[in-house]
Amino acid sequence: MENDFYIPQLPLIKDTVCAFWQVHRHNNPSLNETIIPKGVVEIIFNFEATNLYAKIIQQSLTIPRCFIQGFHTCPVQLHLADSQTFFGVILHPTAVKYIFHFHPVEFTNCVIDLTLVDTSFYSLWHRLGEQNNFNDRVTVFTEWLFNRLPQLTEREKAFNNFLNTHSDIHLAVSEVANRFCYSSKQLSRKLYELTGLNTEQTLLYKKYLQAIHLMHYSELSLTEIAYSCQFFDQSHFIKTFKSLSQITPKEYRQNKSNVKGHIFENVH
Repeated sequence: MENDFYIPQLPLIKDTVCAFWQVHRHNNPSLNETIIPKGVVEIIFNFEATNLYAKIIQQSLTIPRCFIQGFHTCPVQLHLADSQTFFGVILHPTAVKYIFHFHPVEFTNCVIDLTLVDTSFYSLWHRLGEQNNFNDRVTVFTEWLFNRLPQLTEREKAFNNFLNTHSDIHLAVSEVANRFCYSSKQLSRKLYELTGLNTEQTLLYKKYLQAIHLMHYSELSLTEIAYSCQFFDQSHFIKTFKSLSQITPKEYRQNKSNVKGHIFENVH
């Protein structure tokens, strides 16, 4: 499996795109993949001719060749054949409405065929598929995006920073509201538009994401992670983690791959 990842540096692009990524598998064993909620809004292009099947909330579906997905609160299960090439673009949540004229909440716990939302994605998919490497695909997508780049306000940039970082998980709802100069009700409405979650749920989600990060990049015990992430206790940590991922933190740590949020199982 080949993995590529790039964080844009050009100011106009990095305010809209968090990162570009690509995964390429060729003549590998078939896999079952579980993707637990990762707290991102992303566009994904699938360049293989064979159909890709997934299950979300126990609903089976065929994955479109070009789709967008928002914040998930349940895992996505995929069956991967022997070859796949995926190219992904992780977007800043507040930029989504300017590009698609929809709030990210519309993409929560589902995958939306982008060729039905914007017909230009059909030709974009073809152009990206014609490229031979990751860097060329980044260039093609960036050129397409330039005509759609939003001018984000400082508050919108602050919301993106809040949602994309692991800081501020210790704050109370009122403290977060004060930081954005919103009432608690206004803040909850805004976060729901971006994530499908209210403020309390968003803060808990951030704690969950920080726990995943620490399981990959620290040697802390699960108990230490629970308290480091501001959970009340180990039981609260386990309950929250399982409500989103449908597995316990221990099970995730035992089975995690080197790709954060992804678990792979060989098909025998």
